[in-house]
Amino acid sequence: MYQFFARGQRAKADKNPGKHSMLVALTAAIFGSLLSGSVHSADTITVTDLAGRTVSVDAPVEAVILGEGRYLPSIAILDRENPLQRIAGMMGEFELYDPAGYKQYAEHFPAIEEIPRIGKNNAATMDIERVAALTPDLAIFGLGGGHSPGEKHTDIIEKLEAAGVPVIFIDFRIEPLENTPKSMRLLGKVFGKEAEAEAFLSFYEAELDKVTKRLHGVTEKPSVFMELHVGLKPECCNSIGRQMLGRMVDFAGGKNIFADSIPGSFAAISLEQLLVQQPDIYIGSAIGSVLTADQFPKRIVLGSYADKAVAKRTLSFIHDRTGLKSLEAVQANRVHAVWHHFYNSPMHFAVIQAMAKWFHPDLFADLNPDLALTKFFNRFQPFPKNGVYWVSLEGDE
Repeated sequence: MYQFFARGQRAKADKNPGKHSMLVALTAAIFGSLLSGSVHSADTITVTDLAGRTVSVDAPVEAVILGEGRYLPSIAILDRENPLQRIAGMMGEFELYDPAGYKQYAEHFPAIEEIPRIGKNNAATMDIERVAALTPDLAIFGLGGGHSPGEKHTDIIEKLEAAGVPVIFIDFRIEPLENTPKSMRLLGKVFGKEAEAEAFLSFYEAELDKVTKRLHGVTEKPSVFMELHVGLKPECCNSIGRQMLGRMVDFAGGKNIFADSIPGSFAAISLEQLLVQQPDIYIGSAIGSVLTADQFPKRIVLGSYADKAVAKRTLSFIHDRTGLKSLEAVQANRVHAVWHHFYNSPMHFAVIQAMAKWFHPDLFADLNPDLALTKFFNRFQPFPKNGVYWVSLEGDE
């Protein structure tokens, strides 16, 4: 813990050259022209975040607070060699909701265990005094809140800013297709990693183009029911609206059957509503993990360390669920599942490709979303892909 606190303090000290003027002068005399390449210098920049707020930041930032630990894969796009190097503190939802993904990070970067946790899984648990004590350069929160303070938590924002901690909002969750490029460019700017952000976005947009160009002019779209948080509760069902994964269904050439009836991100729907709709395709969001499969056997297992056999086995439980087994899509095995955490990650380009193949198999017969995700890990993550992130009850996907 103390090494992260010290780093935050160091970041502040580096931005006060008056304290070190004698040392700087002596170093300049000895090393001359080498000085400019060895002393960190921060400039105050003004950015507009995803909430439309104008924020002044001393960039590049060296010590940041993450409103969600699951932002680490996004941070890794910019800081591939060591995604933890700027993290002064973070919320604790990563290990809680994606324990296998967290384990993968802990195996490659054991120091993640030492990062101070500033809260558990929502704004109410956030310890503002602890954040201020870590003296970060910046706090990064998610638009709409979710598992961190949102833009409407003005009391938290004001307290942090009064303590000298600027706050910016990013968004991969509410409007993922529109806001992922904006969010990555914003992070690139405050991290001083604009070239890395643009390199990823060039890849990201090219992979999405593989879907959009082929769907141009397509009017016949299968109806899709996406069940959210499969296995979280026994009864049916949470479903998705137009935001989050719902946007991805539409982008991939499907018709989300509850897009118009669910305001916002998601809501509970009745089994009767679902049976009347009779969607062409069923997709479940997998909140299960290889580390918690015994504890939560009704959850679909996908993500880090998962393999196709266990993913298919846990997805097949749909045939035992009251009501859902009466769906024509289930009876015909037009059943798929996706890793739940795509909803808040730039990696969603790959699952969009997978869904496009499910919705329009002839049109996308040669598309290889698994290869696209593998390339993402190889180019933009600190370790290779190790796991399965989507699965079909029948077939290879």
